[in-house]
Amino acid sequence: MGDESIKQVVKEKYGQAALRVTSGGSSCCSSASSRGQADPITSNLYGCGETAELPAEAVAASLGCGNPAALAELRPGETVLDLGSGGGIDVLLSAKRVGPAGKAYGLDMTDEMLALARENQRKAGVANVEFLKGEIEQIPLPDDSVDVIISNCVINLSADKDRVLAEAFRVLRPGGRFAVSDVVVRGEVPAAIRQSVELWIGCVAGALEEREYREKLAKAGFEAIDVEPTRIYKVEDAREFLARAGLDVETIAPQVDGKFMSAFVRARKPAVA
Repeated sequence: MGDESIKQVVKEKYGQAALRVTSGGSSCCSSASSRGQADPITSNLYGCGETAELPAEAVAASLGCGNPAALAELRPGETVLDLGSGGGIDVLLSAKRVGPAGKAYGLDMTDEMLALARENQRKAGVANVEFLKGEIEQIPLPDDSVDVIISNCVINLSADKDRVLAEAFRVLRPGGRFAVSDVVVRGEVPAAIRQSVELWIGCVAGALEEREYREKLAKAGFEAIDVEPTRIYKVEDAREFLARAGLDVETIAPQVDGKFMSAFVRARKPAVA
């Protein structure tokens, strides 16, 4: 699939997810959620205390695999940018953490998600938030303009991750922090099997291997790079999905089990000497 084809598929999937929420459904597209069970990817990421004051639609639209707003250790007065902000849950949580003196931007390319996020902002009554339309490969903000970049399992969806990381580096201020949740692979997985597991994890995915993620961050100019697993996926969780895809789960289990994970990826833009 070419870059533009991937982008179009992602747009369609997430546009449909937003419309499902606005019509009273759930954004989730995993096999677990369709059976009414807890989704091992997206469930239990946020504490009740965090989401109690948010619109139900913001919570329902969450398609992430982590809680970057909490893990990033945001401080009052900081400016935060969420890459691929979807229905706005992480932007609204970030706005609360940085306080009135801070600012939280959300960037998304999907009109339906932007409309949902702006409605969620209105319902939440949060003033220090701005949602921007654009692509994470071309961030519509000036150089050195934000303190922290967060993202919730969106960078894996980009066909040009080098460009995403270069843009993140550009808009961060010297000493700024890159603090994202993302799907990461540890070790080699056969291509056909990897594709099926990634479809299960995120409808559409293109997760980097951990070593490659570290290398790309370093190439973009980042330092203090760390990849911390937050949730490791077991093949048992995906048994039904993989079987429907025509795969022999018992045979592939040793090649897959524990190799896919949600991780908190952190790095820093060097401070000016």
